[in-house]
Amino acid sequence: QVQLVESGGGSVQAGGSLRLSCAASGYTYCSNCMGWFRQAPGKQREGVAGIDSRGSTGYADSVKGRFTISKDNAKRTLYLQMNSLKPEDTAMYYCAADCHDCNGIYFSRSYNYWGQGTQVTVSS
Repeated sequence: QVQLVESGGGSVQAGGSLRLSCAASGYTYCSNCMGWFRQAPGKQREGVAGIDSRGSTGYADSVKGRFTISKDNAKRTLYLQMNSLKPEDTAMYYCAADCHDCNGIYFSRSYNYWGQGTQVTVSS
């Protein structure tokens, strides 16, 4: 069993930055495919960024050039650096992990494990 706990959310003004963390605990550490997703009120959950076992990454068009996903396997932690934040980035952010590799697919796929989420609010 794997548990994922997100942290680092908060309230910032437009143009600001936040760094989200997702710490994994448990006997098994599945990091072959990891991702960040977000869900705003009244909207469907959407993929934000993903990273595979080799460090290859993928991003939603809306965050390319502003967000960076990374991971530290030694610390069992996934990160999302968010810069130049916009009000439309406001959402609950979730991390996800899967034991199978991404195979180039970061968002339209199933994930074994999900965190509880951390709220990001960006004001204009």
